[in-house]
Amino acid sequence: MTHLALDGSRLDVEGELDLSRPFTSVLDVGLRGHRYEFTAGAVGLGGEVAAALGLDGFDEELNHAGGALRVAHGTVTDPRTGLGDRVTVACWTGVAHELVTSLYGVTTAEVLDVFTTVDIVEGPDGIGITPAVGSGATVLGGALVLKEVPGLGLLEIAGRTKDAVRELPDWPGLPLGRGELFRDTLSNGRPYFVLAQPAAVVTVLPLDGTAVDRVPGLLGSLSVSMRATAQW
Repeated sequence: MTHLALDGSRLDVEGELDLSRPFTSVLDVGLRGHRYEFTAGAVGLGGEVAAALGLDGFDEELNHAGGALRVAHGTVTDPRTGLGDRVTVACWTGVAHELVTSLYGVTTAEVLDVFTTVDIVEGPDGIGITPAVGSGATVLGGALVLKEVPGLGLLEIAGRTKDAVRELPDWPGLPLGRGELFRDTLSNGRPYFVLAQPAAVVTVLPLDGTAVDRVPGLLGSLSVSMRATAQW
């Protein structure tokens, strides 16, 4: 399976696993001292994000960058304090993919301003974005690709950057396939795995019902390669 990440890199994910599920890609963009998190995925992602925040559909739709930019405004109440924050979900929809971000305390005009600071390119295997010339926007770090694999867990795939390598455990891992496998425990006591390969670092969060002792065997065939693409 080939996936286009938001930073324009392409990931080739192979293995004797069910890799048919859709993926999402996450990328942070810096603009005027603020950090904006963009998420790309299959059509329907925007509706899922809006529903998760308790918003009932989209209020407005604009033509933008060859697609439709839909906007939903609403209020999210903190259950602890009872205080409400005005939230906006903005969703750009192309042919088969969507680009989504959540903003707080903004107008539709401000949403459009944020989206005009990035150039959006949709390919058959995802969406890529780059800062628009003269916008002042910058990409903060690399893109993260999230993919659920039935019978295994949630894969969080990042490029093997210096920052990613620094975050690897400081003990030797288990040699596995084309990489090295580490096991650790989350703060809630649940186990997770990190597979470090030459091009990528894959964090694996086992699904409920996954036999943890089977994870190394399931990951043995997994291979992730990554390539930068000049044209998406």
